[in-house]
This record gives sequence, C-alpha cells and structure tokens, in this order.
Amino acid sequence: MHVFYTPDISSSDYSLNEEESRHCMKVLRLAIGEIVHLIDGHGGLYEAEIVAESKRNVSLQVLKATKEYQKRNHNLHIAVAPTKNIDRLEWFLEKATEIGIDQITPVICERSERKIVKEDRLNKVITSAVKQSLQAYHPVLNEALTLKELFSSHTADHKMIAHCIDGEPRRFISEIISPGQSCLILIGPEGDFSPNEIQIALQNDFKPLTLGNTRLRTETAALAACFEVNYLNR
Repeated sequence: MHVFYTPDISSSDYSLNEEESRHCMKVLRLAIGEIVHLIDGHGGLYEAEIVAESKRNVSLQVLKATKEYQKRNHNLHIAVAPTKNIDRLEWFLEKATEIGIDQITPVICERSERKIVKEDRLNKVITSAVKQSLQAYHPVLNEALTLKELFSSHTADHKMIAHCIDGEPRRFISEIISPGQSCLILIGPEGDFSPNEIQIALQNDFKPLTLGNTRLRTETAALAACFEVNYLNR
C-alpha cells in the first residue's frame, strides 16, 4: 500500500505537493492509473487514482473515503527535553507516533545540552511515521518552550513530572490517571531536572512520577510513558 500525507485535501481532485510528488515518481516510480492511499492527519483515509503527472506535480482523483476514524477518548502530551544526539529524539518521535500520541513539546531545561531543535526536520520524522503506521491523526509538534512557558500555556486533567531524585515520593502512571483522561508528562534531559525545576513543577500542580526502578535514557523514558498511557487506554 502506497500512502501519502495530504493534510489539505478538501475535494475529489487533489495534487500532491512537490516533495510527495517527487517521492511518488522518482522513488516509488508509480504511473498514471495506479491506486494510492491518502491520509489527511485529521481522521480520514482515502483511496485515489493517479490521473496525471509532471516534473513537480502528481494529480489524483479521489475515488472514495475508505475510513473515517473517531478521535481517541484520551489525550497524551509529552514535553521532553531535546537530547544531545538528535537521532535519539527522532527515534522517540517515530516510535511514539506509531504507538499513539497527540502532542509533543520540546522543553528547554537548566541542564539541557541541546537548546535548539529544527522543527521542520522533526515534523518530517513524525509525518513519515504517520504514513508508515497508518495513523489517522497527525501528532502536533509544538515549538520549543522553557519550563516556565510550558507551565503557563499548557494544561491537562493530570500533569506529571518524571524525575530520578532518590528518596522523593513518586507514583506510577497507573496510580494517577484513569482511562479517557488527558495528561501532560514532563521528561527531563540527560542530567535530569534540577531540584529547583522539580519544586517549581510541583508548585504548578505536577505530580511526581516514577517509570520504574531502572534509570532510563531521556528518549526511553518518554517512550515508556507513551506506551503506559496507551496501554491503560487500550
């Protein structure tokens, strides 16, 4: 099944953008008359026929909407510190998209070794995972924020911060949330959140969270949280 991401589809006549057209013609070598599938990222999956092609444009005729997906009854937002090795963050984005996630926010912390992320590149990783896994909804990648900016701009039914400070009381996700609720989970950088950041998060109604007895890498912790929330809402 050849799948293309078409977020702006609104009628039965549609043209792939330049990047998707190039992939269609140069990589997949598809020809006029062949059938492809389209995902709009808003819950729709479509079947279409290639009716014309040029150097930078592939024109499609939408034949039918094969599925219309209902939005999930829960909402998962993970705010994660960008890793020094950007490949690790990209790995998390790919796997979290396949499992199921609604929002991702890169969050810049006191101990962050990476302060800047290229959102265009990260969105391409997410889009590729959406197509590969046939996800009906495209996760939202928010712009990078400081913790203070995140606290003032995002909320949820449950807000949690995962940290590794020994001796502090922490609870598992399953002890905090119930199916069908929204949650915002903070995952810190390689050096963990600072004690000051943890205190500020607790003052902003974030609950202290544990992901188990082992010390996880940033991207592994974020994916473990993603899996657990989806498992609880299965």
